Amino acid sequence: MTEGTGRRAGDLPDDLTDVEAGMWQAFRNGSVYDLRAGDAAVDDPHGDRPWGPERSVRARVVCWLLLDGPPALAGRVSSLKLTGLRITGPLDLAGGTVVPFVEMKGCRFEEEVLLPEARFTTLRLVDCAVPRLEAARVQTEGDLHLPRCRFRRGMRLTDAQIGTDLLLNQAVVHRDRAGRSLAADGLAVGQDLQAELLQAYGEVSLRSAKIGVSLSLRGARLAGPYTRYALNAPQLTVERTLYLTPAGLGSPMMSGVTPARGTRIQHVECEGGVRLDDGRFGDAVDLEGARFVLGDEQELSLRRVQTPELRFLGERPGRGKVVLSGAKIETLVDRADSWPGPGQLHMGGFTYENLVPQGPFPLAERLQWVAAATAEFNPEPYERLAAVLKESGEDEDAREVLLAKHRRRRETLPLASKLWGYLQDVTVAYGYRPGRAAVWMAVLWAAGSLAFAHAGRPPAASGDQHPHWNPALYALDLLLPVVDFGQASQWQLSGGWQWLAAALVLLGWTLATTVAAGATRLLRRN
Repeated sequence: MTEGTGRRAGDLPDDLTDVEAGMWQAFRNGSVYDLRAGDAAVDDPHGDRPWGPERSVRARVVCWLLLDGPPALAGRVSSLKLTGLRITGPLDLAGGTVVPFVEMKGCRFEEEVLLPEARFTTLRLVDCAVPRLEAARVQTEGDLHLPRCRFRRGMRLTDAQIGTDLLLNQAVVHRDRAGRSLAADGLAVGQDLQAELLQAYGEVSLRSAKIGVSLSLRGARLAGPYTRYALNAPQLTVERTLYLTPAGLGSPMMSGVTPARGTRIQHVECEGGVRLDDGRFGDAVDLEGARFVLGDEQELSLRRVQTPELRFLGERPGRGKVVLSGAKIETLVDRADSWPGPGQLHMGGFTYENLVPQGPFPLAERLQWVAAATAEFNPEPYERLAAVLKESGEDEDAREVLLAKHRRRRETLPLASKLWGYLQDVTVAYGYRPGRAAVWMAVLWAAGSLAFAHAGRPPAASGDQHPHWNPALYALDLLLPVVDFGQASQWQLSGGWQWLAAALVLLGWTLATTVAAGATRLLRRN
């Protein structure tokens, strides 16, 4: 007998309706309690067809079963498996410990589901209509499944601890009063968080969340028109990969895999800012095909992110900014048409070790990529790109990048320094084209030799003691500042020829100075 009731354990309470009595017996038997009418339009929990008393149970009876339900029948395991039921009143399990397995499919909740600090083994709500889910600090030993559910006023999973997987595939979540659709700061998931084809009409907040395996937002549509961010997930930790990639449509078997060729797909779309600052990702951040619709003041922010691989293969944002400042990446996989234009890209302190472009990405466009990230001159992005190219054996491209750095710096200098920079560029390309010095020397030598050959022999500077007149050696003696061929000091020119000689001396010293400056720069770099 149950104390104080005059009933034996397992007996039906007197105040249950016929529908609730059927649910009571199904719970003891561990069987599915299915009250669907067999008409898809009528059975749709998200439709407008009314569900009457013939398929309604009170939420407090459901709570009674889960918290202090009757024992199972002999040889059975008690569990609550409901399909097509209407639950009236708030389902309040706050602080409770629920031992039985719970699975509700196609159910309609009239009021909020309250699960703060509750404990479950496994909880599955599939294709249910829920006004709001309050589940802060909820704990499950196994899965928490919420696929295809619709939440009219958002859901809260702050500091929740999910033992294995959290499933939100194809869920539709509207905003709460604060403009958030999913508030899950501090969430901890033991294995995967799958939110593929999720539709969120408010901010998705995953600040400081920890995911034990992968976080999949394949094909998700995130819109944050009421807050600054559509996805707000600073300090997010994902042990393997964050997927913001396409999802296949029409087949539940496509979940968690890359869609096969020919499959109809849906790309990720984020309407609002995305913040992944200080995130840690064990394998990769994959943005292939993602579309970011940003306002002028909104950002796709990856500040100080650390991951072995960043796959930046989404559509080019038309507005807003992409910020990679301080990020540390081992391999950057990208496309030329994925990056935004000048003023929209920030890469101060961004480091990467390897570049793997997908499709054509010529050096000229790579230099435009760096220039787009440096509205004001900053040598760091140029030096990082040059170091990566040199490490991969592309020495010529690395020199071109460093040359572009000096040309960009030249535009910030005062006039005198700018003119000196132009001279170094034309003569020896700031030391990165030392062969140009020999070309200039040969041109000046040939021009001087031809000119002096037409001048005739000038008078000797010191009477009869002089070498044989040699126009070629004379021109070379003027051009080389240090070497003395015994010609320049032995002949006395006058008029225009004297001016030509002075010009060759000046050009020789200028050429020697630029060569020395370039050589010094190269030695310092090496």
